[in-house]
Amino acid sequence: MRKLLLSCLSLAFACSLGNALDRQPNADYHARREALAKKAGGVVVLFAPLEAGDAVYGFRQDDNFYYLSGLTDPGAAVLIAPAVEGKDDVPARAYTEILFLPPHNVRLEKSTGPKLGAENPDAPKITGFDHVEEMGKLPDEVSKVLANGRPVIFTDVGSQGGTSPSAEPLSFLKRTNAFVFFQDVKPMLSSLRTVKDAGEAALIRKAVDAAVAAHFAAMKAVKPNVTEFEISGLMQYEWTRRGCERPAYSPIVGSGHNSTVLHYSENSNTMKAGDVVVIDAAGEYSMYAADITRTLPVNGHFTARQREIYDIVLGAQEAAMAAFQSGKSMLFGDSDASLNKVAKEYIKAHGKDLHGQPLDQYFIHGLGHYIGLNVHDPGDYKVPLGPSMAFTIEPGIYIPEENIGVRIEDDYYVDADGKLIKLSAALPSKAADVEKAMAGK
Repeated sequence: MRKLLLSCLSLAFACSLGNALDRQPNADYHARREALAKKAGGVVVLFAPLEAGDAVYGFRQDDNFYYLSGLTDPGAAVLIAPAVEGKDDVPARAYTEILFLPPHNVRLEKSTGPKLGAENPDAPKITGFDHVEEMGKLPDEVSKVLANGRPVIFTDVGSQGGTSPSAEPLSFLKRTNAFVFFQDVKPMLSSLRTVKDAGEAALIRKAVDAAVAAHFAAMKAVKPNVTEFEISGLMQYEWTRRGCERPAYSPIVGSGHNSTVLHYSENSNTMKAGDVVVIDAAGEYSMYAADITRTLPVNGHFTARQREIYDIVLGAQEAAMAAFQSGKSMLFGDSDASLNKVAKEYIKAHGKDLHGQPLDQYFIHGLGHYIGLNVHDPGDYKVPLGPSMAFTIEPGIYIPEENIGVRIEDDYYVDADGKLIKLSAALPSKAADVEKAMAGK
């Protein structure tokens, strides 16, 4: 009976991994753990957060924990330690990785479904970890890998003023060993996450494809007297039916004056003829985010002034694309390699405001950012853009005095040959093509 129960739990957990998310092979997560161990050169301990009792939208795994494990359940932990060569009194140690799973909470599992436990003999095969233990063994295992080595734990120490899911569980080390020091592992993980593997790139493409479909639906639905939240709701339906589990960020549907407000997300106004609407919305597919923005004329046709501003923004995006050089271009900075500088100079050289002043003063945000497990994915912005990096290019002009805001944002990927690929190219961006799409042509 016990074997049958364990078999059923194994099947249930394996099915949950397969059905809930389009998960990458275990080997991909194992490769990331080995890469982190090599980069850190020391012991890494990372915890998944606990599920809040009042969670409205359900538990979402911490990005870094998911990146290393591919696991979505709360309350687990990973220990990673690099191989050590034997020297003098220090014994040799092979590369070590252990997944620690919390004990079963039978009452909770009646509500949330069965959870994998360390007692399951198939746990290593299911998760891809070399070893799986129950959470109570973590202190002893940490002590073993720290013995005769550097007294340093690389972990999530928390941002300034923020909290860390690893802080409280690791407090036992402070009580038992005053000579253990903690260093932040996040910069190392950010460096690794800058470059996407093939599986990540495929998931980002699926998120982008779902977002493109949602924007096409919005183009057909935007009309005078339609509310902003109707468009937001329609788009969320469209990307959800294509496999996205949630919005990648709070959708922005801002018309009229709201088009000039960068992070407007109330989406409560009714759209009016003669206005433009900025729609910045995308979904998250299997934890990976897309980020796309289009600006539409509410009545289906840009005015001459709206078209002028729109074409300048599009020209800035195209100038940045044309200037891109793999291994040289940067998203930010003041050098000639900065794509942000290229876009801003283009905007400055084209068009004026109502007072005859250049328009670059109305480009009030950066040109782009990395995308991945987070819509603003952490990464190393000091390195040039190159193969296997994914990011946005999103120039904008926002003129409150004229109630005109325009942003055009697309998602990009650099292939193995250094070619810049516009992942969202299927979605129209030229003004005439946008008007045709809105007319259903």
